[in-house]
Amino acid sequence: MKHVINILCILGMGVVAGLIIRQSRSASTLIPEGQTVFTNETVEFSPSGDPIVNEKAPIENPEPSRPPEGKVWLSQFELTERNGETVSSETLKGTPYVVSFFFTTCPGTCVQQNQKLKELQDQFAGRDVKFIAISVDPETDTPERLREYATRFGADSKQWLFLTGDLISIRRIGVDAFQQPINKQFHTERFALVDREGKIEGLYSWPEKKQLAKLVEQIETMTQAKPEKEGA
Repeated sequence: MKHVINILCILGMGVVAGLIIRQSRSASTLIPEGQTVFTNETVEFSPSGDPIVNEKAPIENPEPSRPPEGKVWLSQFELTERNGETVSSETLKGTPYVVSFFFTTCPGTCVQQNQKLKELQDQFAGRDVKFIAISVDPETDTPERLREYATRFGADSKQWLFLTGDLISIRRIGVDAFQQPINKQFHTERFALVDREGKIEGLYSWPEKKQLAKLVEQIETMTQAKPEKEGA
């Protein structure tokens, strides 16, 4: 009888351990609020609307992604710039721009991401292109805080804009306008390149060197092309 009890105890411990491992794997796949980014992987959504990373997706992908054709997405938005002024999708029309998402308390990835934007700003200084950085932690990232943060990167106030607003609107803007899952302190490593008409040309993963190079090529092409005059 004693041997039987020992065997049952061992089996019970094995079942409990298996459940713990299974639960931990599920928790690591579902990214909760407070995580920083997902990388160049396939992202799906749970029934609650939270992003789920497909860990089987390939790590390297040299090609930028593009929105599905023929589908109508929300494209209009309105947010507050670090100088307190309102910036909208309408006021940005006529100039190509690159959209990114970040938050000022992010210690690593956002710093690297904004350093890439700094390099792009320097490369295209004085050219007809803007860089739009949208905070995914608007409660913390007030216009005053964004001004301080932008100074760290030498951001040109006319070319590199830092925007904030309310989180609900920013989440909708991320998903509908720029095809990216957004939550508080959660964003992607992708730059959305928008053309002069306000349409997304492509989504570029900046850690991928080939994608970043293609982004530079597209910006070069867009800034060289002369905008069409109204009524022409």
